Amino acid sequence: MHFGLTEEQEMIVSTVRSFVEKEVYPHEAVVERTGEVPAEIAQEIKRKCLDLGFYASNFPESVGGPGLSHLEFALVERELGRGSMALTHFFGRPQNILMACRGEQVEKYLMPAVRGEKMDALAMTEPDAGSDVRGMKCSAVRDGGDWVINGSKHFISGAEHADFVIVFVATGVDETPRGPKKRITCFLVDRGTPGFEIARGYNSVSHRGYQNSILYFDNCRLSDAQVLGEVDGGFDVMNEWLYATRITVATNSVGRARRVFDHAVQYAAERKQFGQPIGKFQGVSFQIADMITEIDAADMLTLSAAWRLDQGLPANREIASAKVYASEMLARVTDAALQIHGGMGLMDELPIERFWRDARVERIWDGTSEIQRHIISREIFRPLGA
Repeated sequence: MHFGLTEEQEMIVSTVRSFVEKEVYPHEAVVERTGEVPAEIAQEIKRKCLDLGFYASNFPESVGGPGLSHLEFALVERELGRGSMALTHFFGRPQNILMACRGEQVEKYLMPAVRGEKMDALAMTEPDAGSDVRGMKCSAVRDGGDWVINGSKHFISGAEHADFVIVFVATGVDETPRGPKKRITCFLVDRGTPGFEIARGYNSVSHRGYQNSILYFDNCRLSDAQVLGEVDGGFDVMNEWLYATRITVATNSVGRARRVFDHAVQYAAERKQFGQPIGKFQGVSFQIADMITEIDAADMLTLSAAWRLDQGLPANREIASAKVYASEMLARVTDAALQIHGGMGLMDELPIERFWRDARVERIWDGTSEIQRHIISREIFRPLGA
């Protein structure tokens, strides 16, 4: 077993970290204060990322991406996790589900997304369908040779900037011994399509500036050319491509935790009480020891899951383990860092309270901690028939 990075991988880490520190950190305060990313800053980050050659770093060379391995992309995401998500969004990682594009979809959606000419968003969650994806009510029915979509989606990240949205909707129902089971189909929907509206969503305490939107479909008519994958095959598309989002949450959590840790260590070394740095007191130093142990453990767990994908090995359980552990580790680390900073940790003069708020959502989106534990336990018991 070899736990070190290659020279090329070390360069990837160094390059992305430097980019985040120089191009993202300076703008975080204004985004946190206003809840918006100024258009000129967004375009500047996007342009510099394209110039750097890291745009669409989750795509293979065959479609114009850098062709990074799963492990290398995990390293990219880990470093991006250090910065404001509202700003790193423009570093540009289109949904890798677009690799399912076929025919004219390739030139209309996939290639422009990889080149940075178009931005996408993914829409699955509904008010009554979160973890229960098959509970979705947004549906599409046949009308002549077209599909007509009605319903809504919410909590859709990045939709305000998207040129098109990848939408999962119900397209039928199968009767099974366990009751009705909805069939799901994936559609590509362009901004401006009649009957399709993107509205501003809710105000979140986590990741200010990284807005969510509500999508409304009112007799939105689409052709078969807008179907991504096969009709009623939405779950196949979902399962083949969307595992990557869980690794992204895990790697982002590790990167953010390392930034929080650096703040905590620096403060504990400089802040003096009772005539000495607070880091000399075991009540603080032991917390620091626990923080770095958990961060390193989450890092290894996450990179190991990405490595398994590169080796073509089963990784469903390992990815779920990385997601649940890293996201919950981040919660513990940010809480400990805030405690070390005392009252100042809750003041917005320091970024600690922001890290603390931002950490909370990681245990919810892209599969809650409860769903991850379900995946892990089913992977363990399924071979035993239990």
